[in-house]
Amino acid sequence: MSVRVRDLVDHAGPDLRLRLVAGARGLDRPIALPRLQQPGLALAGYLPQLHPDRVQVLGNSEVSYLGTLDPARARAAVAAVANAGAACFVVTNDTEPPAVLTEPAEAAGVAVLGSRLRTADFIRAASAWLEEQLAPEAHLHGDLVEISGLGVLILGKSGIGKSEAALDLVSRGHRLVADDVVHVRRISPTVLRGRAARLLEHHMEIRGLGVIDVEALFGTLATLDERQIDLVVELVEWPDGADRLGLVEGTYALLEVDVPLVRVPVRPGRTVAMLMEAAARNHLLRRRGRHSARGFADRIDREIASRTRRRAEEPS
Repeated sequence: MSVRVRDLVDHAGPDLRLRLVAGARGLDRPIALPRLQQPGLALAGYLPQLHPDRVQVLGNSEVSYLGTLDPARARAAVAAVANAGAACFVVTNDTEPPAVLTEPAEAAGVAVLGSRLRTADFIRAASAWLEEQLAPEAHLHGDLVEISGLGVLILGKSGIGKSEAALDLVSRGHRLVADDVVHVRRISPTVLRGRAARLLEHHMEIRGLGVIDVEALFGTLATLDERQIDLVVELVEWPDGADRLGLVEGTYALLEVDVPLVRVPVRPGRTVAMLMEAAARNHLLRRRGRHSARGFADRIDREIASRTRRRAEEPS
């Protein structure tokens, strides 16, 4: 996945304060990695240090270094970096890019951008925007709701009642993020965020009712545009030999992140929404160090050990 240099200029927002100085042909070059680079070593001739398809940021040190070189040598150094696969050059601190930078970049078809921001501020802001845009993503068939402050992803086979359970949760005061298709992005090594497909925002498909507008029916506070995924609830038919105490903690692997998993059996007469509320609250307790099933099992073990000890102490 990649974004174009043009996207960085047009859509990253006014915070980056970017302007095109030279190399308009390079606006369609890809940016494949969110980490930015300062090419000081590369300009000095150490090209193995350079990573292709990254934004190359020139602060005061890099621009000053180019000024110490003979113009022909400076142009050759910039041309070598540009031809090695640089996505674009960005000159920070509101410094006017020198001709020894703009001319070889223009010839190589690499855009030269200027920013008024200090180097550190630009790198921080641009990296955050690129990490958001380049985050790994997946599309899942399911629902995403917020329950008691937790983002709960509801999964299960088609027709098992995911949308109906989500609608019941909304009617109980919780909030809908996505129905049917959940767009998931990994925004950090351990954090996933989900949202609805653009055309499905705030809408649900309920068998027998068709498509409904949740925001219109329940109000704007009944929906969210995006939510971090904290828990996966899978609706299943109750399997034989299942763990009835809840001692086994499952996980669901999604975009290389292991998310806590709870399986909720679906049967006639069971209020699935209430069970999901209980699962969310129980997950919050576990986050705080209170594991109800383990506590119960420990009490049973202590009681068995106590009775065994008393029996051993009784006279024969």
